[in-house]
Amino acid sequence: MKIIHTADIHLGQVIYQNYERCDEHRYYFQQLEQWCRQEAPDALVVSGDIFDIQQPSAATWKTFTDSFVSLHEANPGMAIVIVAGNHDSPSRIQSNHAVWRLAGVRLVGNPPPADYYCREGWQEAFIVRLQAGYIVCLPFMTGERTAMIQELLDYVDNENRESKPVVMTGHLTVAGSDTTGHDFDIGRVKAQDIGSLGKGYDYLALGHIHKPQTIGHENDSMAPDVTYPAPQVRYAGSAVHVSCDEAYPHTVSMVEIHRHGGDVRIRQLRIHQLRHFYNLPLHGEPYHQAEEALADLRAFTINNKSGYLRLRFDKGAVLPSDFNQMVYAILEPFGGELRYNPKIIWEGVEENDTETTDKPKFEVAELQQMTDPLVFIERTKEKYPNLSMNEIREAFAEIEEEIRLMGEQ
Repeated sequence: MKIIHTADIHLGQVIYQNYERCDEHRYYFQQLEQWCRQEAPDALVVSGDIFDIQQPSAATWKTFTDSFVSLHEANPGMAIVIVAGNHDSPSRIQSNHAVWRLAGVRLVGNPPPADYYCREGWQEAFIVRLQAGYIVCLPFMTGERTAMIQELLDYVDNENRESKPVVMTGHLTVAGSDTTGHDFDIGRVKAQDIGSLGKGYDYLALGHIHKPQTIGHENDSMAPDVTYPAPQVRYAGSAVHVSCDEAYPHTVSMVEIHRHGGDVRIRQLRIHQLRHFYNLPLHGEPYHQAEEALADLRAFTINNKSGYLRLRFDKGAVLPSDFNQMVYAILEPFGGELRYNPKIIWEGVEENDTETTDKPKFEVAELQQMTDPLVFIERTKEKYPNLSMNEIREAFAEIEEEIRLMGEQ
């Protein structure tokens, strides 16, 4: 059995409140389509977070439809299996499954009902049978479902008389995973022990964590071609760099399993990014003055005509109120190809910072990206468990005043 494993595509993402990434996703799908032709896998497995938000626009849905139709046409004999992630709407994913099944695409959005054990044959909605093997589908679920998952695996095992490979796919966090660069503000879930995911699969194809990795094989997670004994657990990683913190290569995983309980071969196919992320200065100490940063930015644009930019400043630096406008003025001639993140990285220690405080520190740009107020409340409670509501009110008052001043400028 041969599969291509990918995840966390985040179609429709608008980054830094201004920049759509449609062309970056098209560039990714062009590479994926080429691999589907060349490698001729039995299945393409997408382990959740197809979309960036639960109510994607019509244009984003069109990108989804056009892209997966093209993938089907590139390899008509290839099954396509997609499970919903925490960013996706389970009901929206599920509502389209009947039509897509005509093209050999299985969409699994809704998890099993709480009373699954009372429903005969419920397992059929979560199992994909291929001539080469089985795929067990787990859409995003909150909490551990060990008994339910084991029932699915046992259901397959009872049928699998020919010892065909068994792949299981899901969208969750397992204990021991490297979450470097991952934003947990949305979709925070408790890390599950791998043992809670049952026994009986050869390869567990996971999504949710954006760094590609094979659990238990940290030293060679990015090796181009490795073989391990079954079972193996792997995150394919995100398709494109979702933020500047994802400073590592992104890949899709080509997985080959010849028999149930045999070896698992994993090859990495490197995804080339249309735009890259840069933290300026690229090396050394952070900027100490606005003029220093602006001069360095102008020099950077001489040889770099596209990408995402973020600036590093020493905490002692004092920036003019119109600093961001100065940055945008420098980047304006590039027609949106050079994209600025106004959330500055502050490094070092302020000279007058002699006492600690529990007061929340969120920049305006960071708050503007928190579209759900519950995210702010959750994050604040986690970071500052002793914080009083009066302090939260004071913080919001300061933010409102800063937004008002920005509007005037």
